[in-house]
Amino acid sequence: MEIENFIHLALIQAKKALHIGEVPIGSVIVNKDKEIVGVGYNKTEKLSDPTAHAEIIAIKSAAKKLGDWRLDGHTIFTTIQPCEMCMGAIIEARIEEVYYGSTNTKKKNERKLIKSQLIKDAECTNLLKEFFKDLR
Repeated sequence: MEIENFIHLALIQAKKALHIGEVPIGSVIVNKDKEIVGVGYNKTEKLSDPTAHAEIIAIKSAAKKLGDWRLDGHTIFTTIQPCEMCMGAIIEARIEEVYYGSTNTKKKNERKLIKSQLIKDAECTNLLKEFFKDLR
């Protein structure tokens, strides 16, 4: 299948979101052999979940199907440029390529950040070090 075909399949997912009153965004994840391993569409309102974006749902779908959260060598096709949260999940899942059908004109990264402050740095850092020490 060609890139346009996968974007078309993502559009089919987006139409599912539209039919249930969600923002019409859809995503499809394929492996190196161009086999579909995950699909998703927006379900934020339906699930009352601000993380239920099409890309996140597709990543969870692929990870469940493959039995591994690492999606090295995979490609995601989505109907809109991923937001910061979704792009973070794409990076964490190790997806190698992203194709999107339209530009995300919302500039969410220009919003004022929530106040944050570092506390208990040593204790939290040591806990993580201990965990990973035994794994490596």
